Amino acid sequence: MFNTMTLTKAAGAIIAPLLLIMLVSWGASSLFGVGEGGHGEESAQAYTIPVADAGGDADAAADAGPDFATVYASADAAAGEKGFSKCKACHKIDGSDSIGPHLNGVVGRAVASDAAFAYSDGMKAHATEDPTWTPEALEHFLLNPKAAVKGTKMSFAGLPKVEDRANLIAYLATLQ
Repeated sequence: MFNTMTLTKAAGAIIAPLLLIMLVSWGASSLFGVGEGGHGEESAQAYTIPVADAGGDADAAADAGPDFATVYASADAAAGEKGFSKCKACHKIDGSDSIGPHLNGVVGRAVASDAAFAYSDGMKAHATEDPTWTPEALEHFLLNPKAAVKGTKMSFAGLPKVEDRANLIAYLATLQ
């Protein structure tokens, strides 16, 4: 029934692949080791590249670009209408609400004031902090809605470019 030859074959079938894996691993680690000797020690760096301090605070201000008031003064409502295509999925401009409230007359309107729309608690709380949708308040909100109003239902990530925000707000200002 069961003899030693069957036991030897079964043991060989298990041990041979394990031995092969161990030998391949040992050979690969000796050829492609990390660090000195292949044992994980840290090796000396071959060369360094010196980098002068570029004055991070001054560069951050320069990278920020022009302020919103300057850009908004020369904003293009036609470009904002094209940018509104990102908003059309949730907002309407015909006076009716959709997933989000309608945006007719939003510039200068009180925050969370559309009686027909169910605003989030975060937006209602924001109305006590910043009661009117001024161009500056809209600009701050459109930069990053989740950061500007904690608990907002608006899932839009925001508009990173100040020019895009200014153009969109200029377009919304024409929808009175």
